[in-house]
Amino acid sequence: MPPIRTSIFDLFKIGPGPSSSHTIGPMRAALEFSEIVRALPDSILERVASLEVRLFGSLSATGLGHGTHRAILAGLLGMRPESCDPVTLINIFELPQEKLRLDLNGRSLPLTPSSIVFDALEHIHPYSNTMLFRLMGSHGEALLERTCYSVGGGFIQWQGQSDQPRGEPAHPFETMADLRAIAARTGLGLPSIVLENELAVTGAALEDAIQGLNDVLDAMLASVERGVAAEGLLPGAIGLRRKAKALYERSRTRPIPDRFLVLLNAYALAAAEENAAGSIVVTAPTSGSAGVMPAVLALLRRRMELPRRTLREGLLAAAAIGFLAKHNASIAGAEVGCQGEVGVASAMAAACVAHCLGQDIQIIEHAAEIALEHHLGLTCDPVAGLVQIPCIERNAMGAVKAYNAYILAAFGDPAAHVVGLDRALWAMRETGRDMLCKYKETSMGGLALSLPTC
Repeated sequence: MPPIRTSIFDLFKIGPGPSSSHTIGPMRAALEFSEIVRALPDSILERVASLEVRLFGSLSATGLGHGTHRAILAGLLGMRPESCDPVTLINIFELPQEKLRLDLNGRSLPLTPSSIVFDALEHIHPYSNTMLFRLMGSHGEALLERTCYSVGGGFIQWQGQSDQPRGEPAHPFETMADLRAIAARTGLGLPSIVLENELAVTGAALEDAIQGLNDVLDAMLASVERGVAAEGLLPGAIGLRRKAKALYERSRTRPIPDRFLVLLNAYALAAAEENAAGSIVVTAPTSGSAGVMPAVLALLRRRMELPRRTLREGLLAAAAIGFLAKHNASIAGAEVGCQGEVGVASAMAAACVAHCLGQDIQIIEHAAEIALEHHLGLTCDPVAGLVQIPCIERNAMGAVKAYNAYILAAFGDPAAHVVGLDRALWAMRETGRDMLCKYKETSMGGLALSLPTC
């Protein structure tokens, strides 16, 4: 396989919850499709009579609860994940009819909920989360048809479309073994390797990359700040009440040994609840796992008072783990279950903590591997198709496991560590392949069946 050319800011995307594969990815796909439409010649545009978007796989099974139909409509209207207003997105079908129209370069096409069709769960497309965009004439003939896959973490792939060319990485790698070899050869730490690759692959200036990391860090910490201040019910049929604020407030009365863990849990719940509410979060690596990284970063910032530069480096160390997971396995719940979402998020967070607290690449790898190892086999079984139960508390568990993985790696015997990260990622991929479809984001198995009335 070619070396990893993923950008840091492809992995860490700022956008609305509750699901990167069901919200951010479909919004990006719809936006790109609308741009393709406007580039069509007038001879085709003047024949357009209707638009249809068909959703397959878990987009069909749980897209309604995840708001996929709203995200697609928003993208068709020109909204972008990184700048859309979450309130407008949630209430998008209440916009005046004159605003719910697809621009056709001088003409416009009405858009309605019926434009989006929840199709088959099982299908012949190569990726579970598939979208078929179709522009049709007055006799039902297809004037334009495009198929797009939402492959997890807000990443999308268009059928038959080649990736945009990017520069060669300064330090090509595909595996953790490659990263260890680069570090040994160059003397560089993991964050420097990732940052130098970012500049080489994207052509970005150093100051722009640093500003981008600051934006990601600020968005993560802001999701925690909002979450620990919010209360009330989360949207959806479950009627789930937020827990983060109460937990955060109770942390002040807990004995010091307990306070650390109570805060870590509160921070993770806070960001995950913001995601469930459709607020702005950061994919790390997905929206469904968007509470894990912010929790450890908030702890490092607020409790340990680490400087922003150290936290930025922690983001870079975490990105390396996320890159490896996406490149060699998957970060999509629809492909490998929640081991690819919260499991990978926990591994990323463990790497972040290990670096920020002064550990070398060997301990960083061990921490990431331990965190991932103890999420292997984790299914994605959201109750009522919402990113709430067990997803929110699962983020808290992922954050706690991340910190404990750091402790086991940093204070154990490195020579006694047997399984490397590359093998753990292989195991995750193979486990995901063996996992039944009903445990992959479809709400058709596992804990999702515990509240059948929802």
